[in-house]
Amino acid sequence: MLVSFWSPKGGCGTSVFAAACALVAARHGPTLLADLDGDQPAILGIAADPGAGLFDWLALGTEASPSALDRIALDAAPSLTLLPAGSRRPASDAGSDAGCALADALAARSTTCLIDLGRADSPAAVAIGERAALTIAAIRPCYLAFRRATRHPLLVATKGAVMFDEPGRVLSAHDLRSVLGWRVLAQIHPRPAAATTVDAGLLASRIPEPLARAARRVLESFGDNDGWRAA
Repeated sequence: MLVSFWSPKGGCGTSVFAAACALVAARHGPTLLADLDGDQPAILGIAADPGAGLFDWLALGTEASPSALDRIALDAAPSLTLLPAGSRRPASDAGSDAGCALADALAARSTTCLIDLGRADSPAAVAIGERAALTIAAIRPCYLAFRRATRHPLLVATKGAVMFDEPGRVLSAHDLRSVLGWRVLAQIHPRPAAATTVDAGLLASRIPEPLARAARRVLESFGDNDGWRAA
């Protein structure tokens, strides 16, 4: 099953939350995390940035071989495999055909596959989000984020959202449902302890419980509920 995460406005914690979901899912069984934003190696405490990755795969377009994904895969944590973005930065016009090919290659795998699309600002990323079994947005209760979301190609394909609450914001989960039509799967109150864990590269071994709890809520929305609760 392919599940994608994206955000209409960067910097809200999309990549960290995608990593947390992957780590929690990996407690239940083999899990694949595909990185199209570029920060997952650092988030998961991998010291060196991989040279080759998904950006290179997408650059080959529809000629890329699904088996080539195995050559860029990294062990990130017990039962968790990472497909890194790689050092090559993609062109903003990375093709939708290549995105569809990658989505199909990932969906064909027998493991749970989560993909971090970042801001989904290329045709390839949009195609993956549209092709995923479930697409989830990470968003702050911010007018600018709401405004960008209403104009984004993934507005309709997105079926749920994770809201990162911030003190002093006027907008609420009710506003998000009313304006964007997305179901709020979890609300997260950012805490210094979580930021410290990420900055220290310890997320893979020490997920803060509030973040793990929110990840489980999201996993329960598409997985084996009893299994995720036990993870």
